[in-house]
Amino acid sequence: MQRVFQILAAVLLGIAAYYLLLREDTEVSFVAGVLSACAFFLSVRFQIKSRVDARITTSDAAEDEENEDGLDGGTEIDNADHAAGQPR
Repeated sequence: MQRVFQILAAVLLGIAAYYLLLREDTEVSFVAGVLSACAFFLSVRFQIKSRVDARITTSDAAEDEENEDGLDGGTEIDNADHAAGQPR
């Protein structure tokens, strides 16, 4: 999806340049430039979202692996010792 918005941004930027430089139509050029900027920032947004989703997936997998090994940070043992009045 991000590649689609990058291509769209490049095409709209080309249209903006064409209308500004060759036809001297500033209104159409401005609209195409604004749409190009929007498409660019949408591509950046999708790129960041995919990175965040990948990071969340890897951290969830690490937590699942940690829980399968029985390494949950020792909270159950610490809490049982504390409830029995034993110092940590």
